[in-house]
Amino acid sequence: MRTAEPDRKMVELFKKELVLCKVGPGQTVGILSEGNSARDYALGFIQAAKELGADPIDVNLPSHNDKSANERLANLADNALVGNRQAIERLKTTDLVIDLIFLLFSKEQIEIESGGARVLLVVEPLEILERLMPTEDQHRRVQLSEELLKNASQLRFTNAAGTDVLYELGKARLLPEYGFADTPGRWDHWPGGFLSTYAVGDIRGKVVMAPGDILYPFKEFVKDPIEFTVMDGMIQSIDGGESAQKLQSYMENYDDPRAFAVSHIGWGLNEKCEWRVDFPGVGMDGRAYYGNVLFSTGPNTEFGGDNDTACHLDLPMKNCSLWLDGDLILRDGEFTIPELRASRSAT
Repeated sequence: MRTAEPDRKMVELFKKELVLCKVGPGQTVGILSEGNSARDYALGFIQAAKELGADPIDVNLPSHNDKSANERLANLADNALVGNRQAIERLKTTDLVIDLIFLLFSKEQIEIESGGARVLLVVEPLEILERLMPTEDQHRRVQLSEELLKNASQLRFTNAAGTDVLYELGKARLLPEYGFADTPGRWDHWPGGFLSTYAVGDIRGKVVMAPGDILYPFKEFVKDPIEFTVMDGMIQSIDGGESAQKLQSYMENYDDPRAFAVSHIGWGLNEKCEWRVDFPGVGMDGRAYYGNVLFSTGPNTEFGGDNDTACHLDLPMKNCSLWLDGDLILRDGEFTIPELRASRSAT
């Protein structure tokens, strides 16, 4: 039976992204999928790579589960590549891996990257990939933010709800997500538009989420204030009403004290994102929203740490102020450094 041709609009969009990832003649692109999940994307990337003169390798694993990308984000220890040495070794020989199964924070992804392969996560619906397509202006601002974070030793952020927390940054790895993987060993997520780092030293203070902030992976707005008391890099208590109780129960259900560790911290730079929770997909609009602060809990393996707990929460917050070594970067959700402000006409 003849395989249906991939959608032409999809192929052209994927070609545009692969060009940003520096794919061309002589490059090998491993397309990682499982079963029939995201099979249209897999075929689209295969065709796009061929048309750019690259050599696509279709790594289609047996179906592991039928969970959505957002559900997989709630259990990061589980992926179809676990224990599959043949597939892992094959992917390590490629220049670029298109991850359609959600390897984020996995040992398998880290091993693939360590061999020099770059990895691009693609799990969002096509309309979101198109609307949030990376731009050179976004790339520039993410890289500038990376330089600021790289040279900082302390990060502090506050908000009107009562947040005041200090991160001793040390020299942890940074994750600048500008939406394409263009250098050896680099991981990125299309669409991107934010960056984060991890505190090697202490984290202490209070984080208070206000009504209207976002809870991922629930994809819900906070209904009433949630107060986290943080000491020695761990959440000591979660106080508040219905939203706080739901979060506490969710984390306790993992039966893993490491679920209460504070993980990465950073800010959003994608001016095309919308502060909504009703879009399909994993919620990149909230995570990369322009001027947000993204407070996260759980695993830190992407930053060189050893916490591989399956419980990961991303908690984007609006209207925060943020300092690096006492220098103000964000004031109530607005960038104070002109070079970090989006050029609304940039493409």
